[in-house]
Amino acid sequence: MPGQVAVFAPSPELTVTVEELDGTPDIHIHAGGQGVWISRMIESLGAQVVLCSALGGETGQVLRHLIGVELRARDVAARNGGYVHDRRDGARDQIVRMPADALSRHELDDLYEMTLVEALNAGVAVLSGPAGQDTPVPDSVYERLTKDLRGNGCQVVVDLSGDRLAAALAGGPTVVKVSHEELVSDGLAASDSLPDLVEGCRKIAECGASAVVVSRAAEDTLAWLDGDLHLVEAPDLSPVDTRGGGDSMTAGLAAGLALGRSLTESLKLGAAAGAVNVTRHGLGTGSGDVVRELVDRVGLRPWEDA
Repeated sequence: MPGQVAVFAPSPELTVTVEELDGTPDIHIHAGGQGVWISRMIESLGAQVVLCSALGGETGQVLRHLIGVELRARDVAARNGGYVHDRRDGARDQIVRMPADALSRHELDDLYEMTLVEALNAGVAVLSGPAGQDTPVPDSVYERLTKDLRGNGCQVVVDLSGDRLAAALAGGPTVVKVSHEELVSDGLAASDSLPDLVEGCRKIAECGASAVVVSRAAEDTLAWLDGDLHLVEAPDLSPVDTRGGGDSMTAGLAAGLALGRSLTESLKLGAAAGAVNVTRHGLGTGSGDVVRELVDRVGLRPWEDA
């Protein structure tokens, strides 16, 4: 379906954050996790989104009412994870975190089938990971899902790291989004120097991807687009919380493809979305109107030594 993205988020998280408002505690309860944040931004950018997830336990029951985008959920016995963060002193201190439970074989099969159908219907899919080291689904799911979707004409955007990224690359995704820290820690780049990151891009591109996008924190994003290397200059905005900028960039890439934009145009949309997100406290948030206003301020310049 033109203009639609299916997001694979196997196990969203319940997030509780304590902040301070006029000297008293201010408690915020939200659905979270990479797939949820990406889905919110995709919807803000004008594309339709459907989130494919497993929900279970008390955390899952609450999440069903908080996710806020179109949801396709498999009810499971496995509990969704969650965390409590204290931000009253300005820093993000983790008080407690409950990891997600692993899905059973039948739960996993049903989630896989549901995601396959929704993604093929959408035409564009984003494969996101569970939080941290949580393993609700085997890494091999990412290879199978990528391979099955690509083999049936679906464009696949992956934002993963570690063994999950390696598995997805074996399936041959369309677009790969990764941070420079992940590129180094996964052994795909020798260091965070630009020449080493370029070499890491080339290694990833060997999987057959049309685009490899490497976010570099406050530095210009590095992008490999159909064999050409670029540095992406996003608008310079004052950051409030840098978490979530990369996820918003992934959302912009996927939304752009779903809306029929070129890889270059989708990259600019992603860069603008990431720039807007870091000006806000919420992850995966930001006005689509503001993002679109900033797109023309995103610059691409060739990497001279490419």
